[in-house]
Amino acid sequence: MDNLSFILIHWRPVVEILILWFLIYHIMLFFEGTRAIQVLRGIVILLVIFFVFQLFNFSILDWLMTKLFAISVIAIFIIFAPEIRQGLARLGQRNLFGTSLRQEEWDSILKEIFSVADNLSKQRIGALIAIEKNDPLTAYIESGVIIDGKISADLLETVFTPKSLLHDGGVIIQHGRLAAAGCLFPLNQHQELSRVFGTRHRAALGLSDETDALIIVVSEERQDIALVYRGRMYKDLSMDDLFIKARELIKLKKENE
Repeated sequence: MDNLSFILIHWRPVVEILILWFLIYHIMLFFEGTRAIQVLRGIVILLVIFFVFQLFNFSILDWLMTKLFAISVIAIFIIFAPEIRQGLARLGQRNLFGTSLRQEEWDSILKEIFSVADNLSKQRIGALIAIEKNDPLTAYIESGVIIDGKISADLLETVFTPKSLLHDGGVIIQHGRLAAAGCLFPLNQHQELSRVFGTRHRAALGLSDETDALIIVVSEERQDIALVYRGRMYKDLSMDDLFIKARELIKLKKENE
């Protein structure tokens, strides 16, 4: 009976803690990979200071912090409006209890990508496509043109049409959608890199040095397709082998989460 009474008395705080954790987790998703995450950490520190002032009954400092928070809320919504919009949009696309796409969905996306890559290589048209895994690519998305569209062969081929303004940049796939095009990636500066590799290969290697993105590179000079992951380049593979390797590297996402 005592155990039952204990459970009845304390179940509400446990539920409240779980709900609070759930809300904080999804607030963090709003700002994942954006510059606002640093501000969010600062706000947490200010909250701790605020509670300390209340604990010791510092009335003047408590009054100042209360006014500061009122102003801060308005300032945050104004300064970080783009990040908040992006976070809300991303949250709306997520499953509340899981963010990973099913393997069948990834297979469909990869087939579309490699179908386009094969066509582009035969036409001597270059392409650079990065697929986000665990490390957010938001900063690179912001350097390009936001698309946020469903992945299709027609859309990808349109982006990489030689006369397109987005042709020279990279495309980023985020959460199974074509997030942006014309994105700028950091160039790999290794002197030992062969001269046969152009800017796209250097950009792919540069991005792979900083993130765990899976990058597909189509060379217009060599008419071949390469995969780049974690600073390693997989090339001279058949289309079937490229698909299998890409599928394997995408699957690593689930194992690392």
